[in-house]
Amino acid sequence: MSNEIFNIQTVRVEGMHCASCGMLVDDALEEVFGVVSSHTNVRRKETTYIVDPKLSEDERAATRVAVAAAITSCGYQASDAPAAPEATGGKFWRRGKP
Repeated sequence: MSNEIFNIQTVRVEGMHCASCGMLVDDALEEVFGVVSSHTNVRRKETTYIVDPKLSEDERAATRVAVAAAITSCGYQASDAPAAPEATGGKFWRRGKP
């Protein structure tokens, strides 16, 4: 397994009501270029997604815009402010052994 560092982003999502709403958001985000995976917590009204570490800064910025657009296209409102920044315990997640 590799030892890559992934950037974790958390976005507040308004308008979700059930687990199907969360699955819809996850499916949409996992189609966005640069998103490795996504997990949406309907109760917390947030989605957390992992961005490919190989992307340039410009590509990461474009991915953030595309994520917001994907959430909006699902019928929900995305906010740049994380719902619970402490939920990820930090901005980075390391895959593999340190």
